[in-house]
Amino acid sequence: MRVLHLLYESKGDYFGLGGVGVRAYEIYSRLKGRMDVTLLCKRYPGAMDSEIEGLRHIFVGSEGRSFTRSLISYSLEAARFVHRWGEQYDIIVEEFSPAIPTLLFFYKKRPLVLQIQGYTGSKYFKKYLFPKAMVLAWFERLFPRMYKAVISVSDTTLKRYSLKKGALVRVIPNGIAGELLTLPIVSGDYILYLGRLDLYNKGIDLLLQAYSKLCKEIDRLPLVIAGDFRDSGPVMRLIDSLPEGVRNNIKMTGWVGGKEKVELLRDAMMVVVPSRHETQGIVALEAMASAKPLIVSNIPELQYVVEAGAGVSFESEDPEDLFMKMKQVLSSNNRQVMGDKGRSWVKSFAWEDIALKYEDFLLKVIKRHRGSQ
Repeated sequence: MRVLHLLYESKGDYFGLGGVGVRAYEIYSRLKGRMDVTLLCKRYPGAMDSEIEGLRHIFVGSEGRSFTRSLISYSLEAARFVHRWGEQYDIIVEEFSPAIPTLLFFYKKRPLVLQIQGYTGSKYFKKYLFPKAMVLAWFERLFPRMYKAVISVSDTTLKRYSLKKGALVRVIPNGIAGELLTLPIVSGDYILYLGRLDLYNKGIDLLLQAYSKLCKEIDRLPLVIAGDFRDSGPVMRLIDSLPEGVRNNIKMTGWVGGKEKVELLRDAMMVVVPSRHETQGIVALEAMASAKPLIVSNIPELQYVVEAGAGVSFESEDPEDLFMKMKQVLSSNNRQVMGDKGRSWVKSFAWEDIALKYEDFLLKVIKRHRGSQ
């Protein structure tokens, strides 16, 4: 099976790698011996077509450092690539983003799968000026209805969309590395934020406000922030504006992966996911697999953490409530109970199993497409 995957973020990208890219690499690294994969990625300064970790990468679009311009350029060039070369592949997978209007739902020569990671909705109007927010919100509602095959990472996300009648739809969640399930239980000595440095979407500003207040009551409890993205500069400036006693307790590691990420999870006391907007949250799943208690915002996409008994939620947008929940978990005698419940709940989410479900769905889409011709 020859797969072309339109992946707008990739390893080495100047703008960073988020959950969309992590999911793709985790799945295809387990399937590359069973299928021929080409990742069609957004070009960034210094990007060169090559094989990375056994996966073919082709970069299209502009090399500028403007995120918006690079997305628009990518949408145009990716669509042009598919119309020119798409017939060389058995199936095409497109990552959905309203900011990347490829209009590929008009392409009929090969089966096309739209993969939906999340839903933003009215939050666009809190982040952008009205004209831009209106366009993005409209695209988000309209475009998924045009596709005949759709993958969603969760039932919660899927319920937010109206899809084409008769569309082939499958929920295939994110996963975890099996090694996390065997990590030794360590009480830990720091609070961990792990993920993309997106100040608004990921709620890092809320975390810093809550942590600043916590530092006034609890000494020498470090906060480790692990990740990168285009907001790394604003995050650093916000940290620099904090009192010296607070900022000296904050450690920025940059992007982490592999053994380094595993060790960060193992040695954390708790993991905080303060997102205003989220998909299924790979970090939350990984924290659960590592038997760590979680504090998450009370958005629908993260409520499985609370339902599983793996942590507590705070009122999204409320740093005071986040501060109170951090104090609650720190003083709780049930931290390990939360960790144990989370690890038990997430055992069935191994990437190996997720990859096989993903492959099975692609084969079903190809079979259906051939049967309709």
